[in-house]
Amino acid sequence: MSEKKVRVRFAPSPTGPLHIGGVRTALFNYLFAKKNNGKFILRIEDTDQTRYVEGAENYIIESLKWCGLNYDEGINVGGEYGPYKQSERKNIYKQYADQLIDSENAYYAFDTPEELDIARKECEEKKKTFTYDFDTRLKMRNSVSLSKDEVEKRLKSGEPYVIRFKMPQNYELEMHDIIRGDVVVNTNTLDDKVLFKSDGMPTYHLANIVDDHLMEISHVIRGEEWLPSLPLHVLLYKAFEWENSMPEFAHLPLLLKPNGNGKLSKRDGDKMGFPVFPLEWKSPEGEISSGYRESGYFADAFINMLAFLGWNPGTEQEIFTLNELTEAFRFERVGKSGSKFDPEKAKWYNHYYLVNRNDDELADLFQYELKIRDIEADKEYVSKVCGLLKERVNFVSELWDQAHFFFRAPSEFDKKTVKKRWKNNTPGIMQDIKELLLSLSDFNASTAHDIVFKYIEKNELGTGQIMNALRLAIVGSSKGPDLFTIIEMIGRDELVKRIDFALENIQK
Repeated sequence: MSEKKVRVRFAPSPTGPLHIGGVRTALFNYLFAKKNNGKFILRIEDTDQTRYVEGAENYIIESLKWCGLNYDEGINVGGEYGPYKQSERKNIYKQYADQLIDSENAYYAFDTPEELDIARKECEEKKKTFTYDFDTRLKMRNSVSLSKDEVEKRLKSGEPYVIRFKMPQNYELEMHDIIRGDVVVNTNTLDDKVLFKSDGMPTYHLANIVDDHLMEISHVIRGEEWLPSLPLHVLLYKAFEWENSMPEFAHLPLLLKPNGNGKLSKRDGDKMGFPVFPLEWKSPEGEISSGYRESGYFADAFINMLAFLGWNPGTEQEIFTLNELTEAFRFERVGKSGSKFDPEKAKWYNHYYLVNRNDDELADLFQYELKIRDIEADKEYVSKVCGLLKERVNFVSELWDQAHFFFRAPSEFDKKTVKKRWKNNTPGIMQDIKELLLSLSDFNASTAHDIVFKYIEKNELGTGQIMNALRLAIVGSSKGPDLFTIIEMIGRDELVKRIDFALENIQK
């Protein structure tokens, strides 16, 4: 890598919610910047005002904040290279478009949308694809095909125009990508892209290059979908004579559907029941899309999972903090081929981070589930419940299903367990066990265990039969952690109530 100061940017467009592929791009930019003591910049690319979506910009900012990807320069943070929103920089782009016109690397095109449609249809009739290129430009209405006087006349009359890049003819363009190596493209395969639109706004291509140059971006790290734009971007650097300061490029592999067939989309998430956005998104029309945060994922689990989509450390280690990812990150370990998204692996990561969370922290999160059920419980008690059950769940929201009997006595009993475990002699045995447990002077899990097992042994009863019947009475089913821990935690009075309720109701 060169000695230049590392400055990278994440430059999303506020045209909707940020896809997890976008978060992965932001993450790799962040890791590379921090690894090299560089700057991570957020730039909002809102040149396409027709596709601007209300709320999308704030969504991007909040998503990065939740993920812990704090940027050094950008919206709401500032910096010496601002403004960091392209719509606030619009007055600077025209001079660069004019510069390309003056150097004959670009030209005015006066073609109307209707004329372009006619040209497309003519090509379709000949079963060809319409391309505005070195051949087509001579047949269209632009400053290459028209006389200088005619062009001046049109410009003075205020006729709408766009500025197109003048693609050189039959030129072998050599480029380098950090991940993909050397790439060669013949310019005859490329078209004359629009750089400046009739509404006075630059297109992505022009604004992107100008901003990267002015912000002294050292490395452009972006998704594979931008690879076809690389030749134009490199040629723009050459046209501006900015080759010596041109950034290095790295195009990240696509995130693929779980079956590997095509790019991961919102539709895949809807169909298979997993989020494809970091946070819940409510569109201006009211449509709600699920997010990882609202689905119960921890931010550190989400980031750890994302890092492994297209990158690996070259070791068996799968669990990394953000700092450890920064230390381990190398472009050499980023793959070229697409990376399949695995919803089950995402859950696996969350389970790991949940199990390794402090029980008190989980208790604070679980209190929300209790509150929506109008249950008030002591923090220490809730913390102990979380510690007992966290191995059994992937999300805090799943704890209720595993833990409800710690907070509410059963109101009904699992029919299969009743049929299998509640025999004619069970009520008498449960009455005996209740009396024995009531007689304990020191009531805890250990003493309860000993007295019940002595009773089972003395009366030559089946351990499984009795223990499952007792669990049924206390829990309402055959599930749950150690029964005597449950008995100790709910306490003697609650235990007696539950056995009495079971005796009265299961017999019915």
